[in-house]
Amino acid sequence: MTMHLGQDSGGSADDGGKRRTRRRGAGGEARPGAGGAQDTPETQASGLPETGRGREPEAADNTVRVEKPGKARDAGQDREPAQAADNTVRVSRPGPAPAAEPPPSGPPPKGRPQFAKPLTTPSLIGWTLLSAILPGAAHLRAGRRRTGYILLGVFGLLLVTALVGGLTLYGSGNTGVVTRDGTLLAAVIVAALGALGWFLLVLSSYISLKPNRLTGRGQIVSGIVVGVLCVSVMAPFALTASTVLAAKETANAIFPSVKDDTAATPIKHEDPWDGRERVNFLLIGGDGAGNREGVRTDSMNVASVNVKTGNTVMFSLPRNLQHVHFRPGTPLAKHFPNGFMRELPNGGLLNEVWQYGEDHPEIVPGKNDQRGPRALMNAIGQTLNLQIDYYALVNMFGFAHLVDAIGGLKIRVDNDVKWGGLYGTAGTIKAGYQTLSGEEALWYGRSRVGSDDFSRMARQRCVIGAFAQQATPSVVLTNFVKVANVAKRMAKTNIPRELLEHVTDLALKVKDARITSLQFVPPEFYTGSPDWQKIRTATARALRQSSQPSRRALAAGVTASPGASASPGASGASPTPDPTPTRTATVRPSQTPTQNGKAAQSLSELCGF
Repeated sequence: MTMHLGQDSGGSADDGGKRRTRRRGAGGEARPGAGGAQDTPETQASGLPETGRGREPEAADNTVRVEKPGKARDAGQDREPAQAADNTVRVSRPGPAPAAEPPPSGPPPKGRPQFAKPLTTPSLIGWTLLSAILPGAAHLRAGRRRTGYILLGVFGLLLVTALVGGLTLYGSGNTGVVTRDGTLLAAVIVAALGALGWFLLVLSSYISLKPNRLTGRGQIVSGIVVGVLCVSVMAPFALTASTVLAAKETANAIFPSVKDDTAATPIKHEDPWDGRERVNFLLIGGDGAGNREGVRTDSMNVASVNVKTGNTVMFSLPRNLQHVHFRPGTPLAKHFPNGFMRELPNGGLLNEVWQYGEDHPEIVPGKNDQRGPRALMNAIGQTLNLQIDYYALVNMFGFAHLVDAIGGLKIRVDNDVKWGGLYGTAGTIKAGYQTLSGEEALWYGRSRVGSDDFSRMARQRCVIGAFAQQATPSVVLTNFVKVANVAKRMAKTNIPRELLEHVTDLALKVKDARITSLQFVPPEFYTGSPDWQKIRTATARALRQSSQPSRRALAAGVTASPGASASPGASGASPTPDPTPTRTATVRPSQTPTQNGKAAQSLSELCGF
């Protein structure tokens, strides 16, 4: 029988044509009544559910079950459940959009892409600044992890290498290697590469943070700041390169190379002192400047240094020491067999020997600027019975600039010192601990107002000692360009350039070692008619005591006066060296600077360092 949409599926005649009520079977499907009547037309293949009554409940997934038209059965038979299930079709219809779920509080699942918050202008600048200090930080923030970790690793490796290298160099005691030409040139190259590398690092860090995501104003501001940063990170490297170049030029200008002197002995780095236990340096303060002609060596000190311990004895010689002798067999000894200008009762002073050697090449052979120091080294070496190995001259007016370059000198002034002119009208250096400027330090060592030459020698000795102690490597490096420019104009020496690294190592030993001082002044040593054997005996004793423990040296007698000096005569020493010096009373502080103590005195005690 054919079924039409809207037509009732009538039953048998005994049903009376009445519609039977549907019954739901398992699964919520409609089933025909007991009389076998079929479903209403609304439930057939029209695709629409019955309106009003008999509507099936909708599934949770917005689907509606619609029965397919099946084969009609005889009246009174129920439809089998299996047949109902086979004749239904699920039809989906659009439902309302699900509500937005809140973001999960825990970490996102693996595989899901993660996005960082976009950078603002200040944060982008901050990350770029951080990358200049900690390379790789900006790349890590930008998500470029591999590059960031590589930069961090390289930076850490450089730091460790520099630290280990510095500690190794310092512990080896060969820090003077940094003064070599090759080392200085390598330092300049490294500084140049460092400047370029840090410039590229900052620029790469900035680009990796994608500044194009900023607003136009943000891009301009960040670009200006990063540009300034790029220049700033290059400044320390440029300063380092400039300082190293200045050091290289200064060293080459002051220290002559053995390559330029065919008569010079090559330097053996394994034994730079050629087996000597002590090396002797003549330190000279000259006044050849202004309207003065020539050079007068008004300050002459010999520093005898033990190359193993650094213990040093400073011997101060008066400028007015007369009629010095020269080493036998030299042209000067032949020309002055009785002493320098012995024919002049009031002449022939020690401070005139330098200029005499420069003015008389027929007596003192050699090149210009070499004859004067050679003659003076000859005379002082014979006076002290020492081999003077090297000399270093600093113009006294240039010394004032050196003092200013390191920020002044701290000195204990025992008595007021007037300075300037004949009567000291320029000013007064007050007693007490003072920080002297270059001009004040110069006049403190040179003023004759109200004092004599021997008091002046004592002050000069303290000025030299204060400069040696206070011109530390850190101070010199901080003001190196100023120091180098002054030294290049005002200093002169015969120390070979190739020996400079070993002299540097020796100077570092001296700073931590014991320094004693001995000056040859009246009344024990008369400058007009010196007892040469007495001077040599005192020199030998001072050298022996320098190698002994400090307690034994102090037990021999220490003064607090800057002018006190050693004298073997005070201890009853004979003309020959006495290996067992006698212990005597300490010199009282009330004595004048020209009087003498018992032994070579500690410079720290004498000058109040």
